Amino acid sequence: MMNWLIDRWAVLHHERQRGSVIVEFIFVALLVLVPLVYLVIAIAVVQRSRLATTNAARDVGRALATSDTGSQADAAFRIALASQGIPASGAELRYVGAGDDCQDAASVVPQLAPGSEFTVCVLRSQRLPAVPAILSGRGVTTIGRYVVHVDDFRPVG
Repeated sequence: MMNWLIDRWAVLHHERQRGSVIVEFIFVALLVLVPLVYLVIAIAVVQRSRLATTNAARDVGRALATSDTGSQADAAFRIALASQGIPASGAELRYVGAGDDCQDAASVVPQLAPGSEFTVCVLRSQRLPAVPAILSGRGVTTIGRYVVHVDDFRPVG
């Protein structure tokens, strides 16, 4: 009689628990997966902005170092950002002295004389996805830097 009661209780208990494992798994999976997916998306968005600013700074620096005038720099800036799907209107192009901080240093006019050095800076603020501007402010500022060293034996034109 006692074994029958124990067996019957086990069967009833097992039937009540049926399906709750699936519900618990889905609940825990959502609690873990949703923040993880958001984190991956947010990191990808910021990394895309960083890649675009770094490539734009490098392309502008190379255009300046290989041209006689700085006229190609703006075109290289727009093309480099457009290749990453980012509008040039959201980024800032600055020139600072070699080794200076891109955000705090005063802007300089790039000198293309042989042996001169300066830094090309591209600054862009990237908002985090699904975060209101009130909470994130300007977002994450990504900075692309490229130090230009004009060739010492460059012909002066």
